[in-house]
Amino acid sequence: MKKLFPALALIALLSCNNKPNIATTMNDYKKTDIKDLRESPAKLIGDNWMLITAGCASKFNTMTASWGALGHLWNKNVAIVFVRPQRYTFEFMERGEHFTLSFFRENYRDALSILGSKSGRDSDKVKEVGFTPLETPVGAMAFGEAYMIIECKKIYSDFFDPELFADPAIAEKNYPRNDFHKIYIGEIINVWKK
Repeated sequence: MKKLFPALALIALLSCNNKPNIATTMNDYKKTDIKDLRESPAKLIGDNWMLITAGCASKFNTMTASWGALGHLWNKNVAIVFVRPQRYTFEFMERGEHFTLSFFRENYRDALSILGSKSGRDSDKVKEVGFTPLETPVGAMAFGEAYMIIECKKIYSDFFDPELFADPAIAEKNYPRNDFHKIYIGEIINVWKK
């Protein structure tokens, strides 16, 4: 029984049913159709950046990303994101069914820089930047400071294959340590805008 207790305590700690002080209302947001967005995905992601967040209210992590895509695949509206295996968010992406993409106005650029440069393994970086964790209707995590949140359900994932790059220079330049990103394709379930 002594060996079983720590395991049970760990399971309880990681359970998604344990909800600490997390906002659960999305009163400031209005549901929007992805097809009605006027923002360029290349600008939203490549220039403005986004947060990829996975996990649940009791245990989640987020990371800043400037690589990704929004589009249409398999007769579904999709978001495509890329996460390296050494990122702490990778563990949450692997375990969870949902993830979110959160988009912010320019005045949050410094916070996004911090969230992209520090690991959630080592500190409470969300608390450090003063963001308010927010549970979305599907039980995924996002942030109340975001002006737009895209909820996604994971439908496909796989690693980039170094043998399949048509231009090997791309792999050599971006993956000198062979730490290839894992590609996650998520069906867009909801889009929320302030």
